[in-house]
Amino acid sequence: MSRIDELTDRIERLLLRHEELRRTNALLAQQVSVVTQERESLKARLAAARARIDALLDKLPTSPLEHAEPGEPAESAESVPGATDTQDTQDAPDAARTE
Repeated sequence: MSRIDELTDRIERLLLRHEELRRTNALLAQQVSVVTQERESLKARLAAARARIDALLDKLPTSPLEHAEPGEPAESAESVPGATDTQDTQDAPDAARTE
């Protein structure tokens, strides 16, 4: 085989390989685009979920434990002015009620 024939074969193989790599690159670019869109969607869903959790946390009542200093006992409902024990008032029979 002559030197020119060898170069021709090699160039043809390189052209085939080049076209194969171009197709592979196009497919990979498409996959990157899909994954990027999916990631953006997931980030938006995560942000929405965090906002819902923050809103729920804001609705939670603060507990006396949050305000106690380290090493101090938390105040009970009996020692907090204006606090009532709802369990006692709900379960106690009404003395004024007659049946």
